[in-house]
Amino acid sequence: MSWNKKNTDEMQDPVSDTVLDDALKNFRHSVHAWSDAAYSRPRTEMRIVARSGWRLAAVWALVSVLAVGSLSAGLYEHHHRQVLAQIRAEQEAHQRQLAAQERARQADEELLATVDSDISRTVPAAMEPLAQMMDEGQGQ
Repeated sequence: MSWNKKNTDEMQDPVSDTVLDDALKNFRHSVHAWSDAAYSRPRTEMRIVARSGWRLAAVWALVSVLAVGSLSAGLYEHHHRQVLAQIRAEQEAHQRQLAAQERARQADEELLATVDSDISRTVPAAMEPLAQMMDEGQGQ
């Protein structure tokens, strides 16, 4: 089924068929030779170097930030505990001081009460013999 009768006559020419066959055979042989050479050549490992310098720098920066953050948080916690311990110690010292002042006040009051009872008289000195006689009379 050809559109042009002249082209169909040329296609059936035996000389052109042999030339075409030879060309195709040569092409096929050259392709096979090329593929055999490509498969049999020694291969070397190719290492692809990725440009990840900024990634490495970013990782180091993040690790550094985390380390500094952890260290500073630990130091802050330690300082905070020291401050709380100092405040508690000051409060305890203040409580002890208040308790000591209260004990001293009570001791002073007791001393004043004993001094007051020692120097106070219920009866004037001139009437003391009469008071002693009345005390003896009540005992009988």
